[in-house]
Amino acid sequence: MSPWRRAARRFARNRGAMAGAVIVAALVVVALVGPLLTPDPLAQPDPVRLQDRPPSAAHWLGTDPFSRDVLSRTVNAARVSLGVGLGAALLAMTLGAGVGLAAGLAGPRTDQLLMRGVDVAMAMPRIFFLLAVFAVWRGAPAAAVLVLIAATGWFQTSRIVRAVVLSLRESDFVAAARALGERGPGIARRHLLPHLAAPLIVSASLDVGNIILLEAGLSYLGLGVRPPAPTWGNMIMDGKDVLLSAPWIALAPGIALVLTVVAFNLAGDGLRDALDPRAAA
Repeated sequence: MSPWRRAARRFARNRGAMAGAVIVAALVVVALVGPLLTPDPLAQPDPVRLQDRPPSAAHWLGTDPFSRDVLSRTVNAARVSLGVGLGAALLAMTLGAGVGLAAGLAGPRTDQLLMRGVDVAMAMPRIFFLLAVFAVWRGAPAAAVLVLIAATGWFQTSRIVRAVVLSLRESDFVAAARALGERGPGIARRHLLPHLAAPLIVSASLDVGNIILLEAGLSYLGLGVRPPAPTWGNMIMDGKDVLLSAPWIALAPGIALVLTVVAFNLAGDGLRDALDPRAAA
């Protein structure tokens, strides 16, 4: 049996991981299909009479202070949050893998230069940097939020990849590839990347939840995706002033946010255990 099939069997036996994977799959379906089946999340049918209305047959999760449908906004916000989370995690993984491979395969001078740069970047407070950038760049689009979060989140991945490459670059199969005339890019693509797949997948899956929380925090502060586009963070901000009189406004996106982060963390932990080469078959 191949290592990937054994890992799949270990993952399937982990109830928490399977529950997380099922929830993640359901959230992805909701994010893709839900906006097609729900009303316009920006529509304000009656800002006076439909303001802060409780859940009803017409509005299953009630309305917000601007008479907008909370269910529609929660579903549409899932697309933004999952898009930013998955996209930024994938981009950060790609950047980290590239720098880690370059540092591990290059000479000691290049390795030291790249890793000292990573050390300096990791010493900078990420959240303060993002707050400063978005405080200046008000109304940044979701794509810019994604890129900036990814650009400040790949440093740990690069260190993980470098450590794996350093442990493998003197292996017999790498020496044989060099003897056959292959150089750095070919060795990295054909011989090292397959060994890096497992740590990269685990790292990215665990990063998604943190990125979604980070995006929600920035949106809550009014520094992420600009309203009226719905995100779970700015929806919670909309409901904070009426938390006692209309709790459903903040409760719906809050529950969605917690459920999403827990699901990704469960799935990530399950992947880490399943892909651990020391685990029993």
